[in-house]
Amino acid sequence: MEQKKKVAFICVHNSCRSQIAEALGKKFASGKYDFYSAGTEIKSQINQDAVRLMKELYGIDMEQTQHSKLLEDIPSVNVVITMGCNVQCPFLPCEYREDWGLDDPTGKSDRELIKVIHAIENNILHLEF
Repeated sequence: MEQKKKVAFICVHNSCRSQIAEALGKKFASGKYDFYSAGTEIKSQINQDAVRLMKELYGIDMEQTQHSKLLEDIPSVNVVITMGCNVQCPFLPCEYREDWGLDDPTGKSDRELIKVIHAIENNILHLEF
């Protein structure tokens, strides 16, 4: 049996978009891929608005299953997806890389954050590697 590809969602702080992507990846596509998220800096907690909305929208409590991680805290991966850092995105060796170009919704309205969450969900539902 072929091993599942490992997919890492990478963002500088690993506190919002990449955490949402890891959670939704596990929810919708864990049969096909193993998902991780990481960054170059650690935040003491996951974005609290993202935590609240993920509970409301999907019943997922990211604080129970995830935490902010550095690049070196995750295994080697096949696929790297950057979130759209608008700065120097962290580099991680991989077979395939793409950028989802998502604006950071931190500090913005719930409506803006929900737009990003739904964009991530849509991207995950269409993953093909």
